[in-house]
Amino acid sequence: MSQLLDIELYKFMLVFLRIGAAVMLMPGFRTAYVNTNVRLCFALALCFVLLLPLASELPSRPDSFAETIRIVISEITFGVFLGIFMQILFSALNLAGNIGGQAIGFANAQIFDPASQNQSVVIDSFLSITALTVVFITDLHHLMLSAVIDSYRLFPVGNVLPVGDFSDSLSSTLNQSFIMGFKIGSPFIAFTVIFYVGMGLVSRLMPQLNIFFLSLPLQIYLGLGLLFITVPIMIIWFTKYFEDGIRQFIN
Repeated sequence: MSQLLDIELYKFMLVFLRIGAAVMLMPGFRTAYVNTNVRLCFALALCFVLLLPLASELPSRPDSFAETIRIVISEITFGVFLGIFMQILFSALNLAGNIGGQAIGFANAQIFDPASQNQSVVIDSFLSITALTVVFITDLHHLMLSAVIDSYRLFPVGNVLPVGDFSDSLSSTLNQSFIMGFKIGSPFIAFTVIFYVGMGLVSRLMPQLNIFFLSLPLQIYLGLGLLFITVPIMIIWFTKYFEDGIRQFIN
C-alpha cells in the first residue's frame, strides 16, 4: 500500500509541476486580480481531475535520484515554456495599446495594468482588460488548458528538453507578435502621420495660429473617436491570432 501511494504521489507531482507552472504564467490566470492561493488551488484541482486521464502518458518512477531531479526540472521547464509562449502571444496587444496611447496623446497617462502587473499606458490597460474579458467569454481559456494537456503528447514526460526548438519557437513567436502588434495598431500609425502632417500644413498656412493650443484637444478627440470605432476590429483580430497561436500545440 505504501509503495502504491508513493507511485501515485510521484505521478501527481509530475502532473502538477507542468500544469502548475503553466497556470501560474498563463494570461488571465497570472493577473493581479487572481490571488496566488486561488491559482494554486485551481492548479491542484485541475491536477486531481487530469491525473487519471494522463496516467498512460506518465512513466514509472526512476530508480536514480539524479534522473528524478532531471525529470522534475524538465517538467517545470515545459510548463514555464507554455506559459511564456502564451504571454508572448498576448504581448501583441500590449504593443498595439502603446502605439494607440502615443497616437492619442495619452503616453503619460499610466495606470496599473493587472494583466502585466506593472504601470502601463491607459489605452494598453483598456485593451488588455477587454481582450482578457473576450478570451474568457469565448472560452479561449479552455483552449489554453487544452494546449497544456496535449503537451504531454507533444513533449512526453522524461524526454530530453528540446532547448533549440524552444528558443526558435519563442524567438519566432516574439517576431510574429511584434509584427501583429504593428498591424493591430496600424490605424493609429496612419492617424499619427495624417494628423501631424495636417497640423504642419496649418501652422505654415496660418503662422499666427497657436498650433499647440489647438492640436492637443483635437488629437485627443479624434484619437478617442478612432479608438471607439476600431476596438471591436482590433479585439477580433487579436483573438483570432491568439487562437491560431495556441492551436499549434493541440493535436
